[in-house]
Order: sequence, then C-alpha cells, then structure tokens
Amino acid sequence: MKGNTPLRARWLPSQWSADAAGRKNMALLVQLRWIAIAGQVATILIVHYAMDIRLPFPSMLVVPCIAAAMNLGSMMVLRRRTDISHAELFLALLFDVLALTTQLYLSGGATNPFISLYLVQVALGAVLLHRWSVWGIVAISSLCAAMLSLFYRPLDLSEAFEGRLFDLHIIGTWICLTMIAVLLVLFMTRITRNLQQREAYLARLRQQAAEEEHIVRMGLLASGAAHELGTPLAQLAVVLGDWRHMPEITGHPALVEEVGEMETAIKRCKAILSGILMSAGEARGEAPQITNVRDFVDAIARDWRSANPGMPLRCDFGPHDYPRIVADPVIRQAVTNLLDNAREAGATYIDMLVSRDNRWLHIAVRDNGPGFSEEMLADVGKPYRSSKGKQGGGLGLFLVVNVVRKLGGRVNASNSVEGGAMILLRLPLATLALEEGKNDV
Repeated sequence: MKGNTPLRARWLPSQWSADAAGRKNMALLVQLRWIAIAGQVATILIVHYAMDIRLPFPSMLVVPCIAAAMNLGSMMVLRRRTDISHAELFLALLFDVLALTTQLYLSGGATNPFISLYLVQVALGAVLLHRWSVWGIVAISSLCAAMLSLFYRPLDLSEAFEGRLFDLHIIGTWICLTMIAVLLVLFMTRITRNLQQREAYLARLRQQAAEEEHIVRMGLLASGAAHELGTPLAQLAVVLGDWRHMPEITGHPALVEEVGEMETAIKRCKAILSGILMSAGEARGEAPQITNVRDFVDAIARDWRSANPGMPLRCDFGPHDYPRIVADPVIRQAVTNLLDNAREAGATYIDMLVSRDNRWLHIAVRDNGPGFSEEMLADVGKPYRSSKGKQGGGLGLFLVVNVVRKLGGRVNASNSVEGGAMILLRLPLATLALEEGKNDV
C-alpha cells in the first residue's frame, strides 16, 4: 500500500475483474474464423489445381486475406480489453456471413453445396445474440442465399467433370453437412459452457450482494447498540468511582477488589464499543496505525489473553521476514472472532500460526476442540451455520469470510490430523503491505 490509502479502496476494482462471457465467445469466433480461412484456402487450391475447375483464383484469395486481417485486429482488441459488447459480436457474425456470401458468389452461388454453412452463423447467433440481433442474422443470411440463386458466377468445369455436376453436388453436400455437425458440436458446447460460467459468476455476485446487505444491517445494528450502550456504561463508571471512595467500601478489602474488577470490566466494554465504532467508520480523526506483522499479531494475542485468562494461546511466526502493514481493525476483529470461536467450541488450547510467501500472508488458528462436521465444512462462511447449537450462532465465521474476501483474500477451513479445527486466512501482501517490495521487520 502506498501512503495512507484505506485498505477497502484497494480491492474494489479487482473484485469485479473476471473474464466476461462476451470476450470468451469472441475468442471462439476468432478460432472458428481461422478454421474457415484454412478450409477456404485448402478447398480453393484443391478445386483449382487438383480437380482442374477453373476459379477466379486471385479474387477468391482476397476474402481469406481480409478475414485474416479481421482476426488479427480482433486478437489485438482481446488483449487490451476484458469485455466485448453485444454489438461487436453481432458485427463479427455479420462479417462472416458477408465473407461466405462473397465466396459463394464467386463459386457457383446457390448451386454450391457449401451454401448450407449459413446455418452455422445462424446457430451461433441464436446462442450468442439477443433476439432482435438473431433475427437480423437470419434475415441477412436468407436474403444473401436468395440473391445467390439469381446472381452468381457459374463454375467453369473441366471436361472430366462435364455433365457430373449433380454428383459433385452430392459429394459436396455430404462434406458440408459433416463440417457443420463437427463445428456445431465443438463450438456450441464451448459457447454453452461460457454462458454457464457467466451465469454461475452472476449467481455468486448475487449471493455476495445478499450477504453484504446482511452485513450492512448487522453493522448498523451493532453501531446503534454501541451508541446506546455508551451512556449506561459511562454512568456505571461514575457510580463505581463514587463507590471506591465510600467508607463502606474502603473499609472492606474484598469489596475494594470487586469494585476494581468491575471497573476493569467496564473499561473492557468501552474498548470493545470503541472498536465497533472504529470498524464502522465512526471514529473521527484517527490515522491508520503503522506496524509490522509480528507486533500486530502479538497485540491481538495479548488483548485476547487479557480478556480470556487461563486459556493457553501460543503464537508461532516461523522463520520469515515480514513487511510493515497498516493495522486495519477489521482484520484484528476477524482474527479475534476466530479465537473466540475456538474457545466457545470447547478447545483447551489454541495455536496461532503465522507465515508468508511471495504473495500471501497466512494466519492460521488451530485448536484441539471437536473440529468441524462434514456439513459445517461444506457450509463454511454461510450465516447461521454453527456447531455450537445456539440460536444466532455462526455469524462470527460468516463475518470473517466476508471481511477476508473483501480484502482480496481467502478462508480455508479444515480438521487437523491430530484432531481439532483449523481456519487459515490468506491475505494478499499487495493489499496489506505499506511499502511494496520492502520487508521491514
């Protein structure tokens, strides 16, 4: 990260970076056009030289050359762009229809058995285009086929094939139908798979939007509760301060100790509420805290140990150098949630394992509790999926998964071989690191 740019501003563009179905379908059209170019050139050479059927050789070779130039231009566009519009797909299919029409005009018109190749363009249009565009391809293909029955250059047959035009037409029809069947199977299945991937991607986006709306509602509720609880906590702090100076309390050491414990508990509640408000963006005038990974994790462990005395928590950093980071309170809360979940699941000790590689910072929380069931592992990250069996449970891990996902990271849940559960957070160093490329311990 450069400067003090908030972490949330870093992942917004990459969140939506996915290859669109239009781009993939255009790439398939480019591949299909290369096949058409190779097939046209091979057919022209075989018919002109091997079968001695005299064709307008130079004119017919111009069309594959134009198609090749079209393909090269399309490939350059695909390299620079991540999406292709519907209009561009329509124009690409229209170009193929006109190129086929030109070749058929120069080689017998409607008498050429390869006129059935129009069906390939119509089938592709039916899958790729909107309704009006599909009917446009149908109308243009039909019009071109009708014109080819009236206007075309007749074939100049050699003496060997004179009077055998029907036999040539039958053979050509068989070859054409075989080509159409092969092309439709190859490309329609791939195009259908692209469309299915797009629908799955959109379904994931809709699911994420629903989860984020749920998180927003929870955040508003937590922020409102934090504001409401601030006043009674302040009143309790004042009352306890008065009690500390009352003779009835000062004369009993046990009561003095209990008042001190209550004051400590109230301070802890105030710190939690302050963290909630800061995570919600309501803490005014606080600059991001610059630290390193070791200090950041040690501070989380220290605070958690003070709030959970008697629960062993061990930190293992491994033999790595770690970069300086911006200590986002959202990450702190996510790790704290994992530690709380492990304690509530019945663990008697917890390990926090930290490591890194070239791209990722790994923070794993491992415990010796009962572990996850198969159903829980399948539903990790979904709200209200909990192994603790209490109403409203499962939100902690749900929030962790969403927080890490928004930062561009991943969450993996598993059961340890020795028993117990392990949650692994994978956070991108490019998002967390203060200075990219420099590792300062």
